[in-house]
Amino acid sequence: MPQSEPNAIRMRRRLPRWLVQAVLGVAGIAFVVAPIAIYTNCRIDVPAMHLAVLTRKTGINITNDQELAPDENHKGLQKEVLNEGRYFYNPYRWDWDIYEMIDIPVGKMGVRVRLYGDDLPYGHFVATTENQKGIVEEVLKPGRYAINGVIKGQEYTRPRGDYLEIIELHDPITISGGYRGVVTNLAGPIPIEETNTLLVAEGKRGVQEETLDAGTYYWNPYMNRIEAIDCRSQRFNLAEGDDMGFPSKDGFWVSLDGIVEFRVKPESAATVYVTYNEDTNDEGISRAIDKEIIRKVIMPNARAFCRLKGSDSLGKDFIGAARIEFQNAFQEELKKTCEDQGIEIVHSLITKIKPPEAILLAVRMREVAGQQLEQYKEEQSQQKEEALLAEAKATILQKQRLVEAQREVVKLVTEASKKQDVAMAGAERDKNVAELAKDAAEDRAAAITLGLEAEAIEIRLKNKAEAAGWQTAVKALDGDGKAYARYVLFQKLAPGFRSIMTNTADSPLMEMFRNFSHEARQTDDSSNEKAGD
Repeated sequence: MPQSEPNAIRMRRRLPRWLVQAVLGVAGIAFVVAPIAIYTNCRIDVPAMHLAVLTRKTGINITNDQELAPDENHKGLQKEVLNEGRYFYNPYRWDWDIYEMIDIPVGKMGVRVRLYGDDLPYGHFVATTENQKGIVEEVLKPGRYAINGVIKGQEYTRPRGDYLEIIELHDPITISGGYRGVVTNLAGPIPIEETNTLLVAEGKRGVQEETLDAGTYYWNPYMNRIEAIDCRSQRFNLAEGDDMGFPSKDGFWVSLDGIVEFRVKPESAATVYVTYNEDTNDEGISRAIDKEIIRKVIMPNARAFCRLKGSDSLGKDFIGAARIEFQNAFQEELKKTCEDQGIEIVHSLITKIKPPEAILLAVRMREVAGQQLEQYKEEQSQQKEEALLAEAKATILQKQRLVEAQREVVKLVTEASKKQDVAMAGAERDKNVAELAKDAAEDRAAAITLGLEAEAIEIRLKNKAEAAGWQTAVKALDGDGKAYARYVLFQKLAPGFRSIMTNTADSPLMEMFRNFSHEARQTDDSSNEKAGD
């Protein structure tokens, strides 16, 4: 065998034929099966609305204080997840599980609790950085999120515990129309320098001065507590459940009842909330604050005014017109007192005052007598007014008739003046028409005269022209008028005889006319020559 022969050929010649075929068959099968095995075992298909959680099986070990692998080179649960799609990972190095995405339903919000990272400092419970465990400030609004977490209460669906967050579902805060939202910051820095104050600066822990308008707010309930304070008008009776009374100056007990309509001023909602909310009012705070305002603000001020003002008046004063003054003073004083405490008194009305029965009858009789006297005086005054009214009516009627008579006179005078003006205008018009007719007649006479004169001048000129022609013709015939007459006669007759005697041109009758025709032509030629000269 030559030395240049390849080693592979030499080796194949040394091995048995069947062994070579077996090796090639195994290699071909591996070439076909390997891609199928890789596609089948290494493929990760993440369907829609799902995610894949990866766990590294080989690599660098993590420390005991680490909950998950810091990167892809470390063993353990990975922070990053695979979204919808197809991926290929080595099953020898990786393990994976497919779960549904976090779905926050409509009308809810999700609060994230991170289970990995550094521990929070003492006194803190909210994670301020990505590397801290605890409650995350940002909440999840309705929708789907590719987060490796589980909704609280559904931990049983993840028995391996390979989740990094727990999602708590909460209701968003809704502030209705007519309400204000008072915000209490639960997670900010403690305002050490602002002691003994009702409200704190923005961002610090405590009740905030700024309130929220009507709307829906997706705020973290672990960081902020929002209470809806009713700022609409409320109404109650003063004597509801208790006797609203006071002693008069003369020792009689006077009872009264009234209606007070009030509301919390929107700009003072936070102050009112801090001032009048009790620790026991955890439920129905808005309704409880309304009751506290009535119990602590309105009723004490109303009782104080009634006792102080009522003790300066006698019992009988609350029967007559003095009760109106009492009511006006009550409303003004109550409004001014409550205004400083953030409460607006929309309306206050004393509906009933019960004076003492011992003096009620006598005072009523006196009031009735006084009213009757006033009635009699009023009737007398009314009768006088009626007499004055009748006199005034008669005077007015007389003046009206006088005015009507004057109006009639003015009307007649105006009509006569109008008729006179119309007659004068007609006469003037007729005069102008006559003058115009006269001028027109004179113009027509002048035109006729001029026309006749023109015709006469034309006739004279025509006659002169004819006479001049005749004179010229006579002069052509040597001044012989008779010769000119014969010439004219024969000239008129010659054409007629010519047409009658056409075939007798050589007749002796026509011979006598040729001379005249020859003379006529000579005469015409002579006349034309003289006319040309």
